[in-house]
Amino acid sequence: MPEVVLVTGVSRYLGSRLAGRLAADPSVGRIIGVDTTPPSRAGLELLGRTEFVRADIRNALIARVIRQADVDTVVHASVTAMPRNAGGRTPMKELNVIGTMQLLAACQKSDTVRRLVVKSTTAVYGTSPRDPAVFTEEMPAKAFPRSGYAKDAVEVEGYVRGFARRRPDIATTVLRFANFVGPQVGTTLTRYFALPVVPTVLGYDPRLQVLHEADAVEVLRRATVLDLPGVFNVAGDGVLLLSQAIRRAGLVGVAVPRPAVSFVSRLIRSRGLVDFSPDQMEFLYYGRVVDTTRLKKQFGYQPVFSTAQAFDSFLAGAGIAPVITRDAVGRVEATITEGSRSLVGAAEAVTRRHGGRETVDA
Repeated sequence: MPEVVLVTGVSRYLGSRLAGRLAADPSVGRIIGVDTTPPSRAGLELLGRTEFVRADIRNALIARVIRQADVDTVVHASVTAMPRNAGGRTPMKELNVIGTMQLLAACQKSDTVRRLVVKSTTAVYGTSPRDPAVFTEEMPAKAFPRSGYAKDAVEVEGYVRGFARRRPDIATTVLRFANFVGPQVGTTLTRYFALPVVPTVLGYDPRLQVLHEADAVEVLRRATVLDLPGVFNVAGDGVLLLSQAIRRAGLVGVAVPRPAVSFVSRLIRSRGLVDFSPDQMEFLYYGRVVDTTRLKKQFGYQPVFSTAQAFDSFLAGAGIAPVITRDAVGRVEATITEGSRSLVGAAEAVTRRHGGRETVDA
């Protein structure tokens, strides 16, 4: 069990939940949470006995925190996908890429660090019409991401691979998470389904694979307390088509022609509704599905929630009011059924009046 754990991004959803779970485990020693902003009052309650240190991992002073506390396990959970939360695309890239470089440099110089866990994303596989049906951890992207969070994640993983070669004595775990959903977590995908009208791309129906927030926290916890080096895809079993997800939520989808997608995404982003980036828009064209065999067999974890169950949990907890309810569908079906019966009855009456012979109006 780790004696001193350092968790980055502890003021955010995933980092705070992980630190809280570790703090509740008496077999885990000291927990240090690092972030650029202090946690909220509710976040402080979640952290428990976690010691908060206000520090920026883009600064080389993070090495002093690791050295002075004799940290033996580092969990890098501060890689972010939302530019608005980071203050814009440029600060987001600096936090993701430059921050990771500084953190890895600090770990490389440390004599005490023996375990490193890095939060990554399945977005490193990119998205294109040439993608395989299912990505395994060894498969390269058919079209590498060119911008946004996905491009940052590709660079982050490149630096992590270099670090693992230089420090093979440190057990390095990279967790490629699918999109998070759940009753409490807020992501680009959950905000997308919270729109009053859900825009889709005309002619495209991508496959979605998601991960429940509780499974994400548990996978991070296991990677923190156990030596499980390697790269692992982390996602719920099964898939949902985007059209199925929209119907499941009782929402209305509006198909947008592809030439107008960029305009619509900019409009939504300017209104502060959903922080769409170009790589996330590509995801709405083709989707992405990954294989999780290695997670189950080598990592030893079976996600509790399937993709469909995770999505239903999100719908139940997020308070999204369906536009098209089952009662409304039932009423429409009843009206159509009654109308059909009336038409059939009228046709039978006409047939009887004509001696059982059918007539055709020329």
